[in-house]
Amino acid sequence: MLLETIRCIDGEAQHLSFHQIRLERTLYSLGVEKYYDLASLITPPDNALYRCRFLYNADTFFLEFLPYLPKKIDSLKRVYVDNVDYSLKYANRECLNTLYEQRGRCDDVLIIKNGFLTDTTISNIALFIEGKWLTPDKPLLMGTTRARLIDQGLVFPAPLHEKDLERASNIAIMNAMMGFIEVENGIIT
Repeated sequence: MLLETIRCIDGEAQHLSFHQIRLERTLYSLGVEKYYDLASLITPPDNALYRCRFLYNADTFFLEFLPYLPKKIDSLKRVYVDNVDYSLKYANRECLNTLYEQRGRCDDVLIIKNGFLTDTTISNIALFIEGKWLTPDKPLLMGTTRARLIDQGLVFPAPLHEKDLERASNIAIMNAMMGFIEVENGIIT
């Protein structure tokens, strides 16, 4: 099963056009000619804050609305892996869960692939360098919040090498549920 995780608040699903684009791109890349119209399918149960999980494949879809409790991220541990692939958002996150288990006392991991920064296990990243927010040009997953912020001209894709961490005055994480959040202490071990 594939997955879209969508923030729902005040009875509305947020930023659906970016989720719709990724969903259609995913199905197209798999050679699937199915169409799901997220705007007509997702109806939040009430005005609370929910994490909507839209699980789908070529034949069917399932919806879950889960109350959302934000996870605080203050520290990231570098992990090095050159053979990880998470270019499509699958519900099966075993490869990411294995990396997450290597976090030690940190809140999450910063995944470094072939010497370049990619993502954490739950978010895309951005580094503040020379007055601009830069995000890896080759993340593991093209996140919808990342796409939206690039579209708005607030973050800019760039090849970010591990050594660029030293040039950054701050680091941020972003995903559909949390939005864009600067890592409070910016601790990377």
